[in-house]
Amino acid sequence: MKNKYIIGGVIIVIFFGLMGYLFTQTNISYENNFSQVMNTSKTIKATGSMVKSQNYQYDKKNRILKFWLKDDEGVVMKVVYKGSIPNNFESASTLVVTGKYVNGYFHASDILTKCPSKYQEQYKESSNS
Repeated sequence: MKNKYIIGGVIIVIFFGLMGYLFTQTNISYENNFSQVMNTSKTIKATGSMVKSQNYQYDKKNRILKFWLKDDEGVVMKVVYKGSIPNNFESASTLVVTGKYVNGYFHASDILTKCPSKYQEQYKESSNS
C-alpha cells in the first residue's frame, strides 16, 4: 500500500518539475528596441518593419530567407529564417519575428506578418465625409 503512495508522490513531483521547466522555457518577451534585442541571449519576439530598400534573399534549395528589419528608433537588424516565405511577406507593414540574436544576426524560428487592413482605409474615408 505504501508503494502506491510513493509512486504517486514521485509522479506528482515529476509532473510539477516538468511544468515549471516548460513555463520558464516559454516565457518569451516582446521587444521593439533592437539595441536591447542584440544584447540578450534569451528567445524574444522582436517587432519591426522590413527595410524595402535592401531586397530580401531567398535560397529555394536550402529554404533560407534573409532580410533586414528596422525598429521604431531606426536601428536595423539582419534576420535569417529557415523555412518557407510567409504569406503576405512582401506587402507586410510590420513583422514579428521570434528567435535569438546570435553571431551578428537574428535567428528567427517563426515569422508573423501584419498587413495594413483595407478596412482601416474605408473607415478613414467614411469618417472624413
